[in-house]
Amino acid sequence: MAAKTTKKITRVEEGDTSSSSSSQDNRTFIPNDESRAKAKNLRIFAIISWIFAIGFEAGAIILLGKDPVNTTWLIVLIVAALIFAVIGSQLWKKANRLNPASEKESVKFFIQNQLGAIISVIAFLPLVILIFTNKNLSGKQKGLVGAIAVVALVIAGIAGIDFNPPSQEKYLEQIEQVESLTDGYNYVYWTKSGTKYHIYSDCYHINTDRTDEIFEGTVQQARELKNITELCATCEQRALDEKDIE
Repeated sequence: MAAKTTKKITRVEEGDTSSSSSSQDNRTFIPNDESRAKAKNLRIFAIISWIFAIGFEAGAIILLGKDPVNTTWLIVLIVAALIFAVIGSQLWKKANRLNPASEKESVKFFIQNQLGAIISVIAFLPLVILIFTNKNLSGKQKGLVGAIAVVALVIAGIAGIDFNPPSQEKYLEQIEQVESLTDGYNYVYWTKSGTKYHIYSDCYHINTDRTDEIFEGTVQQARELKNITELCATCEQRALDEKDIE
């Protein structure tokens, strides 16, 4: 599908990020060894980060048992726990984009994709409860520190939720959609700030005055690198029109 653009096109580093095992009626998305290795490393770092978050929570709980309670250090520990909880969640979600779970295993699929939110509840909910029931804190201290802990719980929880979780089935569906429109080619285009990938590099949606560079790669690379999960409707219609002409 030849297309020309005056914009700079940067090809994403080579190396298939996945493969599809295909029996005629049952194709499945299979990440390659490189993607699995990257995902494994990211998950290790995510777990380490979550351990730090829970460690800071434990420190805050210990601090609550002392009279008087040092609220400054308590706030510092809560903020530190929040930072590491969010970092862990982002690393975990990136790992899931490299090596997604299957929707067929519903329990594993839910836990793997929403583990960041689960960890956030574990890290902050007990602390929130202990703050508001603590006898060593005055009402004013409870209001201040409790509000900070609740905000931390909400931020960490939202950061940990994957509202558009990747799955092997979604990946395969997206790849097959592009391949069906491009005569079997799994190559798309996207921009740094784009929210959709494109079949044509000269699509007017990515050829604007604000576009300096267009990236080219596979459907899975668009998702792994930028979490772009949707095909441009204009490109899709253009490809369908061209097929009708043929």
